Amino acid sequence: MGLKKNQTLRIYIMISIRKAKPEDTAVITDFQLKMAWETEEIKLDTLIVTKGVKAVFEDPSRGQYYVAESNGIVISSLLITYEWSDWRNCNVWWFQSVYVTPGYRRKGVFRMMYTHIKKLAEENDIAGLRLYVETKNTKAKKTYEALGMSTEHYAFYEWMRK
Repeated sequence: MGLKKNQTLRIYIMISIRKAKPEDTAVITDFQLKMAWETEEIKLDTLIVTKGVKAVFEDPSRGQYYVAESNGIVISSLLITYEWSDWRNCNVWWFQSVYVTPGYRRKGVFRMMYTHIKKLAEENDIAGLRLYVETKNTKAKKTYEALGMSTEHYAFYEWMRK
């Protein structure tokens, strides 16, 4: 049975979101190396990034990773870190290290992850969700704005040791 003229074949991809496990270290490390290169053309040291990812699993006070899977293969990851808000007497969660594999971009994967994390935040009395984005990453900015996030209140400044 073939498609008739002007018919569209829709393919649905089953995606699940879960908290990452230490066994996901290699894929999360790989995603971080790729993201640094894609967004800023920075070549990170694999050993240092691997140690950094493992450090989160070894000490949950540093954050928690979440991954998206399709057919048992990790296709996306992100890191949630914590900021204490004395104004609200609770934490704010920061999205960091967001990466979606190229073949799954613009298919709603990050939206699914964001929705999952937002629900967890609401269930756990978290004040809000924040993230920062590389200033030239216009696709990511549009994605975040489409989810209702804004840049209205704060500008981001940093000092980073070289």
